[in-house]
Amino acid sequence: MVSDGSWDLISDKDCATEVAEFIRTKGVTRCPTACVLPTQASVAAADREALGEYAARRAERRRARAATHAQQFWRFEVVSSVHG
Repeated sequence: MVSDGSWDLISDKDCATEVAEFIRTKGVTRCPTACVLPTQASVAAADREALGEYAARRAERRRARAATHAQQFWRFEVVSSVHG
């Protein structure tokens, strides 16, 4: 793409080849900034609802895992007192 400090124009095919090589060698699978920022498009109500349901299920699974993990460290027995 750049050689000897000057810009060389390359064909679309060569550009695609260069990009594919970069992805292959660097292991990049997605654009790190475009996927992080919120979308500028309008999202359908059904999609927003589905995303909300997914987030709720994910949060519930996270809480269940945390509770299970906590139980491993905070085990206790309830012992009834014996008067006699």
